[in-house]
Amino acid sequence: MDFKKTNAPTNTVTRDLVDYVKETNNIYESVSIIGKRSNQIAVEMKDELKQKLEEFSSSTDNLEEMFENREQIDISRYYERLPKPTLIAAQEFIEGKVYFRNPVKEKDNF
Repeated sequence: MDFKKTNAPTNTVTRDLVDYVKETNNIYESVSIIGKRSNQIAVEMKDELKQKLEEFSSSTDNLEEMFENREQIDISRYYERLPKPTLIAAQEFIEGKVYFRNPVKEKDNF
């Protein structure tokens, strides 16, 4: 998932409740799906940021050698400006890009 190319807003937006109920017919189920997807996105973002920042870490960390690395600061600022995982997950859900299933409902159909 490339969360950098998402068209999710960076601020909180008031949305119509009907948009979230179209797929599931249950607002609580929709919120649960969005929450789980948000956790997945947050883990992906954290891992990617951690990998990029590890490139700048040195094996010897002395207080005397600690200095501000401009590239490190730029990378951190970039990730801070990205939309929050919850907003990305909500946008994905509305656009129908999230795959989900409910085993309880599938069991009832058989």
